[in-house]
Amino acid sequence: MAKAREYCGLFGIYDCEDAAEKVFYGLYSLQHRGEESAGIASTDGKSIIYHKNFGLVSDVFTPESLRKIKNPHAIGHVRYSTFGSSDNIDNVQPLVVLYSKGEVAIAHNGQLLGASEQRNDYEQHGSIFHTTSDTEVIVHLMAKPSHVEKPNLSHVLNHLKGAFALLFLTKDEMVGVRDRNGFRPLSIGRLNNSYVLSSETCAFDQIGAEFIRDVEPGEVVYINKDGLKSEIYCSPRRIRPAYCIFELVYFSRPDSNVFGENVHLFRKQLGRRLAKEFPVDADIVIAVPEGGNSAAMGYSEASGIPLDRGFIRNHYVGRTFIQPEQGSRQKKVELKLNAIAEVVRGKRVIVVDDSVVRGTTSKSRLKLLRKAGAKEVHLRISCPPHRFPCHYGIDFQIKDELIAANHTLEEIKDFLNADSLGYLSTEGMLDCTSSPRNHYCNACFTGDYPATIENIGKKTLKKPLKNRKKITV
Repeated sequence: MAKAREYCGLFGIYDCEDAAEKVFYGLYSLQHRGEESAGIASTDGKSIIYHKNFGLVSDVFTPESLRKIKNPHAIGHVRYSTFGSSDNIDNVQPLVVLYSKGEVAIAHNGQLLGASEQRNDYEQHGSIFHTTSDTEVIVHLMAKPSHVEKPNLSHVLNHLKGAFALLFLTKDEMVGVRDRNGFRPLSIGRLNNSYVLSSETCAFDQIGAEFIRDVEPGEVVYINKDGLKSEIYCSPRRIRPAYCIFELVYFSRPDSNVFGENVHLFRKQLGRRLAKEFPVDADIVIAVPEGGNSAAMGYSEASGIPLDRGFIRNHYVGRTFIQPEQGSRQKKVELKLNAIAEVVRGKRVIVVDDSVVRGTTSKSRLKLLRKAGAKEVHLRISCPPHRFPCHYGIDFQIKDELIAANHTLEEIKDFLNADSLGYLSTEGMLDCTSSPRNHYCNACFTGDYPATIENIGKKTLKKPLKNRKKITV
């Protein structure tokens, strides 16, 4: 299916002096969720203004640009595109549109299923799309003629399929939404008398806000001058929690609480379980920073093997997994880490990392250890092998790109040049969770997709929206 696919971070605050500045700091805390672009939309109750561009939060916004959008209500977005749309400035969110029922800004984290078919239908009836993002379909659904004067948001949301956490901002209201599976996180906080919404709780800490609770799967929260109102927008029978386990394994910051779990403590549990499932005689345990830090601590504690620091990370180089182009990822790998030869030379080293998706990054890291003189290198991964594509907003859309989907574990070990390789079992991973096991999506490991995947295949996934022609009337 030809769609732009995104994995992003959301932050919004309602009724706060200098809300745009608060959103800036919130987005800064969520920078790990998207390094490609950032944007903030704000309102004074009369109109919506915005500032957005490509780059890191600290590059996109200056004191002057924040002053220009200073208002009491604001939402923001950090983004990286995973498919064919990284060079289109129109895709940078929040999307801000003026339509027949008013002005609205929308920020989206996730991936809509069936958006291409919906877009085709609208275009065939004369609608014009200005972006290649699946998010714009939501705007057209909202603009569809209705017998009610104000858009019926519940009706719109019930026409969406797939994974979505959404923030809406109108001139007099901020709205937060999670899909009925709750794939993507979204939490509610409070700062004095102001309500805050964020993809992760670490951003609340940044501005001094207090965490209240998560937005529930299938819930929409309306925040306005009268406070917070909540409703379930779909039939309760359709609500089936399917929290993305990779949020806990990889994406979320260790100081966040996501899906009711402290991310750091969860990852330590993964490491402990990994040590039980794949023990090995070794001299030291080291982590691949930053993702492997917590799991390496757990592995060391459970195994009794000392934890040391074997890699130094260059903090001025971004995350390699979320780079949209393979060439960019490879260059980042080469600059990102350096091994400490004095720590690893002549030793049997256990390397703990959070994932191996394509294999390129891990191969380069282990090569650094060999070059530094490590006697043995044993790689331990704190999640199962990625064998299936994700259709809910993470950048492994095509099965052919997943090393574990096309190679045996022995072949992967040889490719990485590791002395041994151990992946945490799916059962072991789910045993570390506090919610019921069937409340998590682990489709990228098992192929058990919690929502219907319609008309998705390798050929259509490789066709970006930006190559399609717009239909005008």
